[in-house]
Amino acid sequence: MPPMLNRRSFAKNMAGAASLCTASTKFAAAQDPSSEKAMPFQLSVMLWTVFRNLPWEQRLEKCVEAGYKNIELVGEYRKWSPEEWKRNEAKTKELGIFYDTTAGLKHAVGNPSERDALLADVKNELPIMERLQCPAVIVMSGNVVPGMPRTVQHESCIEGLKRAAALVEGKQIAGKPVRLLLENIDPEENSKYYLTSVAEGFEVIRMVNHPQVQLLYDFFHEQIAEGNLIEKLEKNIQYTGLVHIADVPGRNQPGTGEINYENIFRKLAELKYNRIAAMEFYPKGDEVEELRKAKALAIHCATA
Repeated sequence: MPPMLNRRSFAKNMAGAASLCTASTKFAAAQDPSSEKAMPFQLSVMLWTVFRNLPWEQRLEKCVEAGYKNIELVGEYRKWSPEEWKRNEAKTKELGIFYDTTAGLKHAVGNPSERDALLADVKNELPIMERLQCPAVIVMSGNVVPGMPRTVQHESCIEGLKRAAALVEGKQIAGKPVRLLLENIDPEENSKYYLTSVAEGFEVIRMVNHPQVQLLYDFFHEQIAEGNLIEKLEKNIQYTGLVHIADVPGRNQPGTGEINYENIFRKLAELKYNRIAAMEFYPKGDEVEELRKAKALAIHCATA
């Protein structure tokens, strides 16, 4: 006969069983196509954080193995040779992958002296986005300019985005409007970066007042910078064009840190957020497995 369990051991075992049951439920939800279709928003992977030691084609295969068909880029294609372009395009088509967002523009909107260069970046990026069938690009504020008042840089962000919006006005790629997504970065990651506040970012987007210009709300960065994630999401959901997912500390998968992603995924669904939530975390364990778990958590919470 097994040894008698004391109350503490019994409670511990029951908690473990409940955890396993919850995990099983979430995995079942992730495997059910109808559950994923019921979600108001789609899931994606920001590719720079995963499978970094594998060749490009294998990285895409691993993302698909983990259950993702949407992929986000940071301009990796700028180093591709013509042959690599051809091979990678074939693999993208074979796997049915959609590139929803890219990044890596050289210049930013927060410095007025860079505005013409930033606009040239956007113009040059559009044909590449067309080839990739990628309809959105991330735009950075850039660093604080020494000696320049914050009010000037704030206005530069607004004016720069307005000017860039004129370049994408009415344009579509893959049947979707071309969008410019302004991103916040926390001061611990980059102490020189200008736009550390999501609140200010949303104010910039409101002032730009263009349907093709929105904010990339990065929960990881904002938790470090200012917190209060859900209230700002509720107040500004109409200006939110993309959300990025990683936990604090460590930029690891949801559930490893202090951010309550169960509540965030529920809130996104409640607010009928209908764009993309992209996983941008460093998996602590097996990369495919952790991406699957993150997807299962999102589906479970958004459809429960």
